[in-house]
Amino acid sequence: MIKILIGECKQEVSTFNPAPSHYADFVVERGPRILDAHRDTRTEMAGALSVFDQRPDVHLAPTYSARSITSAGRLNAADFARLAGEFLEQVRIAGPIDAVYLSLHGAMAAEGESDPEGYLLKEIRAIVGECIPIVISLDLHGVLTDRMLEQVDALAAYHTYPHVDFFETGARAARLLLRIIDESLHPVIARVAIPALVRGDELITATGLFGRSIRAAQAVETAPGGLAAGMFIGNPFTDVPELRSNSFVITEGDPAQAASAAETLARDFWAVREHLQAPLTPLPEAIRAAQARAGGTVVLVDAADATSSGASGDSNAVLRACLDAGYRGTTLMPLVDPAAVSAARAAGIGATIQVPLGGAIDRARFQPVTLDARVRMLSDGRFTNESDGTQWYGGDTVVLEANNHTLVVTSHAVSLYDRSLFLAHGQDPQRFDLVVVKSPHCQPRFYKDWAALYINVDAPGSTSANLQSLGHQVCARPLFPLDHDVPFSPRARIFQRTGSGR
Repeated sequence: MIKILIGECKQEVSTFNPAPSHYADFVVERGPRILDAHRDTRTEMAGALSVFDQRPDVHLAPTYSARSITSAGRLNAADFARLAGEFLEQVRIAGPIDAVYLSLHGAMAAEGESDPEGYLLKEIRAIVGECIPIVISLDLHGVLTDRMLEQVDALAAYHTYPHVDFFETGARAARLLLRIIDESLHPVIARVAIPALVRGDELITATGLFGRSIRAAQAVETAPGGLAAGMFIGNPFTDVPELRSNSFVITEGDPAQAASAAETLARDFWAVREHLQAPLTPLPEAIRAAQARAGGTVVLVDAADATSSGASGDSNAVLRACLDAGYRGTTLMPLVDPAAVSAARAAGIGATIQVPLGGAIDRARFQPVTLDARVRMLSDGRFTNESDGTQWYGGDTVVLEANNHTLVVTSHAVSLYDRSLFLAHGQDPQRFDLVVVKSPHCQPRFYKDWAALYINVDAPGSTSANLQSLGHQVCARPLFPLDHDVPFSPRARIFQRTGSGR
């Protein structure tokens, strides 16, 4: 029997969000409950399980799973210590194993620890030993650090954005881990650090320039000698020392092949970096376009307050702009405001309350707008998301109606990269004249395919695509587009562990 330890730790943060995240923001499971939580989903862990389940000689040792309810600010130091301690204790009690698969994100950050994934991997390596193969799966928005690469034998990263290959990425990682064991492979990882941060529609892999980089990586991955390849574009909102983009290629025992391919991927990516930026429309101009539109739904993309990227979710910038412009169409907006939720719940369904809205968390950026609003719905905030079938939780939630403005207000941030929050609370986006989407990119079918206008707005927020507005202080410089005339000559660094294979 082959005993494979599996575990999971996933969170993406924005260090520009002033509110720290906490242990309570994670769904934590231990042991066999991890298997039950994933088998009927489309997550990375589910993809890995689908591969392992086909092998009667594989015995799984599920240890620990910590999945953040949504992205948020930097994780509190004590809470990270608790989470890491629990994870490592479950690894210790798993006993002797033959291999490790871990589902990670790559863009965590904690107070006092800029590389939580690297920390966990180093500690897990110390527990399981130097000769045990470790394969991980990562979001392509991960911050790929030296410490992470020094501890793993191989990795798999998403090949899509918006992300639709969670399941497939986990399956690729699992198949690669089994190949390392079955064939006694000795993977070589080549990584090229690219001093660039990118945002915008050209990152959509199905249609944008970035898709060329991904397809080139996939060709390398499936070529003779190739084991895995991909591109990391980092999370520009996680301001940590190794923030940047990266190309990586993994081959079987051939560092020259891996280095050459990774450098080619990096060179081609760098050549189009100027095009991988987000054109943004000033808010007043966007509202004027909405007012001029006759028929259909206008979607305003407020990615500066994208909770799935780590923002606070309490921006009322679009609401304020609509009020200032006297916009009379019907609007639908999400908002995080625990005090407004409490006031609405105290008043009850059907009551009209005068309530400040917005600026509940990121007070430096947003000031409350006080409106008279009718309470239309109360909810516990639990719902199934339409992207992968997992459960999401926004805390106590209310639907408020203030004249022509409908707001779905949660107690804390929840991911908004699909329509789940709206639909779970009785609001069909297609029935409104204007909808605010707080996510940089959703699957096209959710909004873009049917929107009459789809506008990326330039608004304040801790996840703004206007990267120069954020104030990076920690990441290595120079870095495009934060600096001018950034030099770059692709040079691969090789990572290769000894003792892989069984």
